[in-house]
Amino acid sequence: MLKVWGRKTSSNVQAVMWCIGELELPYQRINIGHKYGGNHTPEFLAMNPNGLVPVLRDDDSPPLFESAAIVRYLAARYGGDAFWPQAPLARAAIDVWAEWAKSSVYVSFIRPIFWPVFVVAPQDRDRQAIAQALENLTKLLKIADDRLAQHDYLAGDRLTVADIMFGTLLYRYYTLEIARSSLPALEKYYQRLTQRPAYQEHVMVPYDELRNG
Repeated sequence: MLKVWGRKTSSNVQAVMWCIGELELPYQRINIGHKYGGNHTPEFLAMNPNGLVPVLRDDDSPPLFESAAIVRYLAARYGGDAFWPQAPLARAAIDVWAEWAKSSVYVSFIRPIFWPVFVVAPQDRDRQAIAQALENLTKLLKIADDRLAQHDYLAGDRLTVADIMFGTLLYRYYTLEIARSSLPALEKYYQRLTQRPAYQEHVMVPYDELRNG
């Protein structure tokens, strides 16, 4: 059985858990990190010296960390060819969008927008910095919007690893109190994701606890 260390309010844990949910795999998840602590114990650091979640163990296999690497592992071992193809070129065509989501969209949203808006009181926010960050993010989301005007999902017409890495961020993007540009295809895509039971369970998770501590 899969064993996952990480709190359900971590967006990185959510990507792993959504993938597990889509693949209908049995699992045990242990709350670690943030208000739960436990991520700097010798036992946890032996699994991930960075002290970060998630960490995954598949039966007696060595522990894995870094959410994108874990998702790729799960997809390669348990996913079908449409979800994570065996052919190198077909796989790369999906992976470029997964990597783009993680290295570009995630980086442009979480630290410069989500945390400053969610944690900092309105009167103390750097509104100019947030506005610039939103402009930068919108340029990236426009790329996704153009893609999604042609396909139901980011890398084609079926859910793939690319959607796991990208779609996880959208729940917070669409529920955060920010000004959002009109991106019709992206909005329809997000609505499709919200109809998926695994997305509802593992991604659409209230994050109020992150404001305290």
